[in-house]
Amino acid sequence: MTAMTLRDVYIVDGARTPFLKAKGKPGVFSASDLAVDAGKILLGRQSFSPDEINEVVIGCVMPSPDEANIGRVIALRLGCGKTVPAWTVQRNCASGMQALDSAAKDIAMGRHDLVLAGGTEAMSRAPLMFNEAYTTWLSGLMSSKGWKDKLKEWAKFKPAYLKPVITLLRGLNDPLVNLSMGQTAENLAYRFNITRQQMDQFALESHQQAAAGQDNHHFAEVSSVFATEGNYYIADDGIRRDTSVLKCRMALHYYYWQVKKR
Repeated sequence: MTAMTLRDVYIVDGARTPFLKAKGKPGVFSASDLAVDAGKILLGRQSFSPDEINEVVIGCVMPSPDEANIGRVIALRLGCGKTVPAWTVQRNCASGMQALDSAAKDIAMGRHDLVLAGGTEAMSRAPLMFNEAYTTWLSGLMSSKGWKDKLKEWAKFKPAYLKPVITLLRGLNDPLVNLSMGQTAENLAYRFNITRQQMDQFALESHQQAAAGQDNHHFAEVSSVFATEGNYYIADDGIRRDTSVLKCRMALHYYYWQVKKR
């Protein structure tokens, strides 16, 4: 086999919405809402139209039930047209990067010339599911033929069946080793001798640099988003400008105190 000659790949432009904190309830934006808002700004300043795009690749780890193939949903909402292929990739904490990698390979191999790629998440919209016990009971109820059989099934119902499965938490756990992302972080800190003080200092510097970036207008790629009720968001709202190493440690001690109270 002859070696394939790969073409050069260029990222010509980019845009994103602000990073917004979860407020303890489903947010006003779905994952596709955020991607479409950023996509409209991005495509609006290009010399080509959306239907000239050859392919759309979107990374998303947890789309809502109405957005299963969210890449396709976003492509259609952006006006790329029905004939433009669009698909979704998933890679925990790296779905957006995987989308870029997939798009770059398609261009390098000559499959496409122009690809729209990126990532989107609305973690507050992660669905709640019924547990297996409820699903089994509901299956029995639905398959019951007469009212007597249905009444028997209703008699088997237990309130514990209604305990929801929080898919976001389940998604952050590895079923093969039964460890959460937090537990994995603890193991990594132990293996590589990363101290609590080093982590606190890194977190502090991260917030300080992000705040400086906002003050010096380094986030030109951020596009504003507007909710239907009139609220608007123009900047990342998770930056803690007044944080300190002491506050980090105080928050940690308070967390452990709350855990012990339980």
